[in-house]
Amino acid sequence: MLKFGLIIIGDEILSGKRADKHMSKMIEILSSRGLELSYANYVGDDPVRITAALKAAFESGDVVFSTGGIGATPDDHTRQCAAKALDVQLALHPRGADLIRERMQDTARESGTTYEPERDDNKHRLNMAVFPVGAELIPNPYNKIAGFSVASDKAAGAGVYFVPGFPVMAWPMMEWVLDTYYAQYFNTSANAEWSAIVQGSMEATLTPLMEQIEADFVGIKVFSLPSVDSPKYGRHIELGVKGEPELVKKAYPAMVSGLGLLKAVLLDELKR
Repeated sequence: MLKFGLIIIGDEILSGKRADKHMSKMIEILSSRGLELSYANYVGDDPVRITAALKAAFESGDVVFSTGGIGATPDDHTRQCAAKALDVQLALHPRGADLIRERMQDTARESGTTYEPERDDNKHRLNMAVFPVGAELIPNPYNKIAGFSVASDKAAGAGVYFVPGFPVMAWPMMEWVLDTYYAQYFNTSANAEWSAIVQGSMEATLTPLMEQIEADFVGIKVFSLPSVDSPKYGRHIELGVKGEPELVKKAYPAMVSGLGLLKAVLLDELKR
């Protein structure tokens, strides 16, 4: 199974000037397709750290989305760091440049002015189409200024996908990537999640049972969510199983039976 990761780049996130919205949306986008986010990584506008994070992404064999830093201002380093991580050159992508020119022409027409391709600011905008050699485009339905992708292992489906930091652009671009390249991995039957509220138990006491359930029911994930101050249940652990619905129907009773042998007190059951 492919794993899906997320890299969120930008000092503004780490400083608190802006709240990250990408991770919760990425989880939503993947979940609607029967997929899961395996990990997320926050990185500031530090070229050394960005390069290291992207190198790890390229080598991971995973599907990784990277948001932010693909503009053309001095604090945008992602395109350059991607090239460095890949040990390739940067080059103007012809189709990417054409799309930027189309956008500039559209903007001039909408404002009633004349498009001047040789104007310094217009020439500078073409830098947003300078990508690592071999990169492919990700269409941007908001303003035509494309993102880019690099397939690290086409046969395995692995790749890193670069989108802007703006949610209005990034989210439909993420969906396009998934629907275009990964539809065969979608799980049309959504996973089930059944759990029990266990009063007063310790995770260490429940761990052997959790390990046994995962060993007996391959494909099931067991989860444990402890709480010490729930207004409804007090100190408790939500212990559950998740996976394919038919497998959950078999694993959950086995878990409850195991809790009975441990003389655990069950306060409630939750089925999602």
